[in-house]
Amino acid sequence: MLLTAFRPATEIHADPPHFWPDHLTLEHFRRAVDTPTFWANVRSSVLIGVGTVLVSLLIGTLAAFALARFSFAGRKALVLVILGVQMIPLAGLIIPIYLLLSDAGLTDSLTGVILTYLVFMLPFTVWLLRGFIAGVPVELEEAAMTDGCTRLGAFRRVVLPLLAPGLVATSIYALVQAWNEYVLAYVLLSSNDKQTLSIWLLSFQTSFGTDYGGLMAGATLTALPVAVFFALVQRRIGAGLTAGAVKG
Repeated sequence: MLLTAFRPATEIHADPPHFWPDHLTLEHFRRAVDTPTFWANVRSSVLIGVGTVLVSLLIGTLAAFALARFSFAGRKALVLVILGVQMIPLAGLIIPIYLLLSDAGLTDSLTGVILTYLVFMLPFTVWLLRGFIAGVPVELEEAAMTDGCTRLGAFRRVVLPLLAPGLVATSIYALVQAWNEYVLAYVLLSSNDKQTLSIWLLSFQTSFGTDYGGLMAGATLTALPVAVFFALVQRRIGAGLTAGAVKG
C-alpha cells in the first residue's frame, strides 16, 4: 500500500513489475486530499469514531461497575445476553436497523450511525471492563466510603483511576471498529458530505477503471490516525487486556 501510494503512476502498471519504485512522488496524496468531499468525510469519520468511543465508555463503564459490584435478579443472564449479542451476524441486522432508524428519522444522520455502532460496541465494552473492575479489590472502595466518600465518589476517586489501562484497551477496539466499518455506514449514509473515509475510498474506483495510486494514498491517509493513536497508547493495551481477563 505504501509503495504504491508513493510510486509514480507510470510505474504502477509497469511490465515487468518491480518492487521498489525508481523514485517517490506525492502526487497521489495531493490528488486524494484535493477531492471535493475529503475533509467533510474526515470530519464525519472523526465525529462518528470519537462519539462512539466516548458514549460506549461512559455507558459501558457504569454498566460494568453495576455488574461487577451489585447483585440483582438476572445478573448472570444479562452477562450471557451481552456476550450473545456479539454472535449475531451483522448482515442479519442491516434491514431491521435501517427500518428502525427510518421510523425515527435518523437515516443519513451521524447520530443514527453512532447509535447503531453502540449496539455492537457496548457488549464488548461492558464485558471487558466488568472483568477489569472485578480485579479491583472492593476493600479500596469500602475504605474510601469509610473516610467519607459516597459510592459515586469512591468510584470516581478510587476505581476510575485504576481502570485507565482497561479504558485504553477498550477505546482502541471501539475506535478501530467505528473508523473502519463500511457496510452500515454505506447503507445508512447517502449524502456524500456525510459519508466516512471508508466509503470515500470508493471514489477512486469508477467505470473507467481504478486509480490505484490515489486509492493506496487514500487508504494510507485513512489508516494513519488509528495507527498513530495505537502507537501512543500501545503500552497500556497489553496491561488492559490481561488485567481485564479475570474470572468473575
